[in-house]
Amino acid sequence: MQASFNPLPRPLVLASTSPYRRELLARLRLPFETVAPQVDETPHAGEAPAALARRLAAAKADAVARQRPQAIVVGSDQVADLDGVALGKPGHHARAVAQLRAMSGRTVRFHTALAVRCLDSGYAADDVAVVQVQFRALDDATIERYLLAERPYDCAGSAKSEGLGIALLDAIVSDDPSALVGLPLIRTARLLRGAGVVLP
Repeated sequence: MQASFNPLPRPLVLASTSPYRRELLARLRLPFETVAPQVDETPHAGEAPAALARRLAAAKADAVARQRPQAIVVGSDQVADLDGVALGKPGHHARAVAQLRAMSGRTVRFHTALAVRCLDSGYAADDVAVVQVQFRALDDATIERYLLAERPYDCAGSAKSEGLGIALLDAIVSDDPSALVGLPLIRTARLLRGAGVVLP
């Protein structure tokens, strides 16, 4: 009898409870579990958006890797960047309105950082994907219609591109398209291969 093939040398853990990241990682058709990283996501004073995304992705991966040292752990974080100012998850309607007004007719950079860790093997790798998003000019009526339909209060920058938010945009420029949704899969696959995972 031929032995079954296992593409994973170790358990795979996603250091996130985000449904968006879970759905994205599932595209790689690998068995994995999710663990909440319990990380303080408060920005440091003067911290640039790209640095914030990198720090939080690493902190999430490191926190879960300490709990699961034998596992390959994937951490990720996304920060929207409008002229060097970080735009996080709005959390409520009024803040989402303010974010979308600020982004109207502007180009926003979304930094989606990635960290992969395995304490037992000593593997540690980090990367970041940058997505440039050009927003249409948005009047208040458009913003209200969108927010009432989508309620994207858990999305950085208030625009859920995988849903109705795509209608707010004029263009997206990226070398890793899934990064805008929350996990850069091209980079994730690359770093997982580096950790010993077999992928096509």
